Amino acid sequence: MSRVLGVDLGSRRIGLAISDEDRRVASAFQVLQRGRSHEVDHAELANVVADVGATLVVVGLPLSLSGHAGPAAQAVQAEVAELRRAVGVPVELCDERYTTVVARRAMATGGRRRPAVERSVVDMMAAAAILQTWLDSHVA
Repeated sequence: MSRVLGVDLGSRRIGLAISDEDRRVASAFQVLQRGRSHEVDHAELANVVADVGATLVVVGLPLSLSGHAGPAAQAVQAEVAELRRAVGVPVELCDERYTTVVARRAMATGGRRRPAVERSVVDMMAAAAILQTWLDSHVA
């Protein structure tokens, strides 16, 4: 198999997670600060995809609690259409409801208590939760 890159698209930061080569475990990887345009961000993501040897990108889709695609989900869907052209590998969407809550709870359990300092960690943990959700639903 090969690695999968998990992506949490935020307005200021992009959280990234990476799977192991067997696609069983997602790990927080890094955070990219948003650039001046989507093109800049997508070029950076394409570099990460190439650097880690990912053959698939999974992007979190922020559906509403009822499961509908509101403005945030529609914005992600539009950006993913652009991202697909930039990264050179398939890009899939994964429901990300509750992933930020899961990330914050995991951090609280781990003793982290400074939310302003830890926002980038939350972004990476949310990306890992998104990717782990996708991995768990695609177990062979």
